[in-house]
Amino acid sequence: MKIEVQSKKGLRTILSVIIDKKTIQNKMDERLNELQKEVSLKGFRSGKVPPSVIKNQFGKSIYGEVVDKILRETSAKAIAEKKIKIAGQPKINLKTFGEGKDLNYELEIDSLPDIKLESFEKYEATEYKTKIEEQIVSDKLQEISNQHKQFSDKKEGEVAKLGDQVIFDYSATVDGNKFEGSEGKGVQLELGKDLFLKGFDEQLVGVKKNDVKNLSAVLPANHPKKELANKNTKFACRILNVKKVQPNKIDDNFAKMMGAKDLNDLKKLIENQITSQYSQALNSITKKEILDQIEKNHKLDIPQNLIEQEILLMSQNLKEEEKKKNKENNEKIAKSRIKLGLILNEYGEKSNLKVTDDEVKAEIQKQIRGMPGQEKMVLEYYQKNPSASQSLKGSIYEEKIITLIKSKIKLKTKNINSKEAEKIISDFNKPNIEQTDIKKTKSSSKTNTKSKKISKK
Repeated sequence: MKIEVQSKKGLRTILSVIIDKKTIQNKMDERLNELQKEVSLKGFRSGKVPPSVIKNQFGKSIYGEVVDKILRETSAKAIAEKKIKIAGQPKINLKTFGEGKDLNYELEIDSLPDIKLESFEKYEATEYKTKIEEQIVSDKLQEISNQHKQFSDKKEGEVAKLGDQVIFDYSATVDGNKFEGSEGKGVQLELGKDLFLKGFDEQLVGVKKNDVKNLSAVLPANHPKKELANKNTKFACRILNVKKVQPNKIDDNFAKMMGAKDLNDLKKLIENQITSQYSQALNSITKKEILDQIEKNHKLDIPQNLIEQEILLMSQNLKEEEKKKNKENNEKIAKSRIKLGLILNEYGEKSNLKVTDDEVKAEIQKQIRGMPGQEKMVLEYYQKNPSASQSLKGSIYEEKIITLIKSKIKLKTKNINSKEAEKIISDFNKPNIEQTDIKKTKSSSKTNTKSKKISKK
């Protein structure tokens, strides 16, 4: 095998590879001998078909198979010999090939850039620790209590008011006809929430136990049966019971009903949950602060094929018009992502960071614990989607790198309350919101300008 560097421009290298015809013939002979043990042809005993007969019958197919194998083996060897760190899949361009000829091809390779890691000593970032006030925990506790309302029977003859619960059977018709789902038994509605049909609740205000109430409502536009969408429907309702809210007593018993040991334990769980939510948002701000400095302080070329792949991933669900409109911005984002990914990966490799299978399993278990009642669904998702586990592994790896970088830089800890946390998060998100508003305004201005031109005409 003969390997020559045909050209090298930036991160793209083109290698010329030549495999002499004798090597190819030897590979052909080896394959024919292997096939002799496998091929059965009429007129020959099994395993005794001459190689020449096999070649006459299947020559082109065998040659293609042999060449394909040679290309895979020799291209990998050529890359290894030239010590190229490839970025993406190399392209193979055949120049000369065919039985009795040398195999000559070009290998077009995009390589990863050499990365010189800059010192992190000058980097600075702020890490936030949020103290959750007792009032916020109390408000959340009351919110949980409101979400788990208890109802008790109203006195005989008492009418239903907004906020009461009405239990009823119904029979419905459209244009005098029954339809699928037109019967309901023991339906429970908390009046005022409008969870059944728009305007339905308010028509039940004033009913009492054992009443029969006739009312009408419009079926939704997204009704499963298209012929029933937006249809005016008449309901005959028999009121089974009317109940009023029985306020929860927020004590140890209520806490146990919510799955906590006692009230103090429930308060602690609520505080931890709120703290965790703030931490996620604030950690993202700290991470962005660090990543911006990493990107700013490192200069490197980025392989064009990786940029193209990233843009393809980013815009795969966009229409062609949107792709063109956002092309420049998408390319900028793609370059930033790849650059940071390469730098972080280099830092991870230099620091010999690894992610074990046990760490991935532990993270999956953490997600399962955070989604009570959906444990099976989460577990099945990762079992059926190996790419999801791989993506999770990548996230864990990145967090390990960020954690290590934090230990090397000047990291200032700032203790804040929830109001300060809200402002920091709001200020961080504001540029994105403003940018969206600017785009909308520009779009609106263009529309108005067009309208004026039309009206003038």
